[in-house]
Amino acid sequence: MYLTAVIDWHSRYVLAWELSNSMDCWFCVSALDKALDHGTPEIFNTDQGAQFTSNDFTDVLLAKDIAISMDGRGRALDNVFIERLWWTVKYEEIYPKEHANGLELFTNLDRYFRYYNEKRGHSSLDKKTPAEVFFAGQSLH
Repeated sequence: MYLTAVIDWHSRYVLAWELSNSMDCWFCVSALDKALDHGTPEIFNTDQGAQFTSNDFTDVLLAKDIAISMDGRGRALDNVFIERLWWTVKYEEIYPKEHANGLELFTNLDRYFRYYNEKRGHSSLDKKTPAEVFFAGQSLH
């Protein structure tokens, strides 16, 4: 199974995520479309995976005049926030539990991301949740 997510760097809020049983780009485009429902960033950062360099993905960003930033090849720490999210998801949800199939994994991830956004305080956010920080910032616009 393949997981993609889009987060807001400032708040660490998971704007959207998708799970797929194939490495095509469509689940990444779907997550991007859902994330853009929350607003249009000036810059969008990804790694250099084929899903993110595909025309289907980049065309969505270019159509909205969003600058595209991609991590240097082999430099995972260029995007430390999403890498930290992956570590957290793996060690708090994926590894400690058994998931019988893709549907069960999806259901558990859905529950986990709601917990992550709405209940789990972050030390980097002064123990606030990503939702508290994200939606407080939204009211300023």
